[in-house]
Amino acid sequence: MTNVFPIEQVRAQFPALQNTIDKEKPLIFFDGPGGTQMARQAVDAMVAYIFSGMANLHGAFPTSVSTEDTIVASRSAVADFLNCKPEEVAFGQNMTSLAFSIARSLAAFIEEGDEVVVTELDHRANVDPWLALAKDRGTVAKFIELNPATYSLELENLNNIITERTKLVAVGLSSNVTGTVTDIARIVARAKKVGAIVVADAVHAVPHLAIDFEKMGCDILLCSAYKFFGPHIGMAVVTSQLFKKLPVYKLQPAPVEIPDKLETGTQNHEAIAGLAGAINFIENLGEGATRKERLRSAMEHIEAYETELANMVESFLNEIPEVHLYRSPAGTHKTPTFAFTIKDINAREVTKWFAENYNMCIADGHFYASTMADKLDVNPMGGWVRIGFAPYNTMEEVKLFQKGLKEFLAINTKK
Repeated sequence: MTNVFPIEQVRAQFPALQNTIDKEKPLIFFDGPGGTQMARQAVDAMVAYIFSGMANLHGAFPTSVSTEDTIVASRSAVADFLNCKPEEVAFGQNMTSLAFSIARSLAAFIEEGDEVVVTELDHRANVDPWLALAKDRGTVAKFIELNPATYSLELENLNNIITERTKLVAVGLSSNVTGTVTDIARIVARAKKVGAIVVADAVHAVPHLAIDFEKMGCDILLCSAYKFFGPHIGMAVVTSQLFKKLPVYKLQPAPVEIPDKLETGTQNHEAIAGLAGAINFIENLGEGATRKERLRSAMEHIEAYETELANMVESFLNEIPEVHLYRSPAGTHKTPTFAFTIKDINAREVTKWFAENYNMCIADGHFYASTMADKLDVNPMGGWVRIGFAPYNTMEEVKLFQKGLKEFLAINTKK
């Protein structure tokens, strides 16, 4: 795949890749799970919007009309990217803020004694808004447990966890730590059988997998553009059927129609413009007669390329006795995201060494997957070391990481 994936063409679209330390050593970005670098198309779209004249909405003058056109165009781009309807796409500060706002709205549908189900695998942004909702409404909160041997959700007991009293199920499509892709179809099927609303956290999945909102069958999907080559802005996709009856906290004169009613206050218009630019970057990597087809094709190319990088790193890390790799078994669908610990060494010591000696951006910590971190007892050593790939990473960078880790271990694990 490396001989056909246009890696140099891709890298040329990311200005940050030209950044260097001491004017000669390039930075290597292995921190994609925490946020990717921004594609030039996103930067250009933001600058073009700002330079052409910024304005608020509902005016008769040209810049106001242009701002409204920008929002409409970005909604359409997101709709093609995630296979949903444009009117189902709402913008917000970030995924977490949107989740809390939606949780407050869903309180109208939940009563004392009902059940809310979350998971032990998820980032807390898809846990705490729903636990807060459960607490406020006197609702029973239940967890789908993590299987500590496979780093995936334990679904064998699903019928006893999601019951006739369950009103909401929140689940992540992919772990931002282990990369495990969850069997969402199985969870959605059970939730729909009992009439529960399903919220999917797609923040970590969207940069790596082709997402089909309609096919997935969930009611709400949340993601953030800064994880797929765009600016810091969040998106909530809500089925029009639910969205229309969703009560929201809003100003009295503000719009009541979807999706505007969820977008409280003035939005980040330049970021919304940049979002369309990021999707345009992805589209240019695919083939097809329509934008939707090109986007799906592009994501398939990205996944194939990233899988090749991931296979190389997974084999390498599994061969090192001092390394504990938190990775689901072969045959489990995973994103190119790796969390590991090194025996008797704090995670921050590892990432600091790589930053100072190899100019590599590698993260450490619990990454807000704190339930899993507690259950796997990684916090005493500073959490995990996490390395994650984006389509601008190269085989050469992976080999350099391998060289660096061998060097680190030779220095720090001598008897």
